[in-house]
Amino acid sequence: MNSTERITVRLTPEKAEMVQRLVDNGEYDNVSDVIREALDEFLKIRFPSGNIDRVTVDIPKANVVKLEALVQDGDSVSIDDAIRNAVREYTNARLRSL
Repeated sequence: MNSTERITVRLTPEKAEMVQRLVDNGEYDNVSDVIREALDEFLKIRFPSGNIDRVTVDIPKANVVKLEALVQDGDSVSIDDAIRNAVREYTNARLRSL
């Protein structure tokens, strides 16, 4: 087993409830897994590697609904896939116009 350190984190009751809800909904096995994943994501942002492997984008709700429709219609396997395709097509079109 890998060596680990125990760190105690204090959360507001509201945040603790939201974290527990993720566990209760079956999205995570336990609270520690939620905190570990959140910390991993935070550290990736604060200490990025040389290559970008993930980009976070805020999308208006209306666009999310349209992306979900693309997935339901079978045009994409997931919303992430639809976004990747859109970015790829946009980038290719811009590069062709140079």
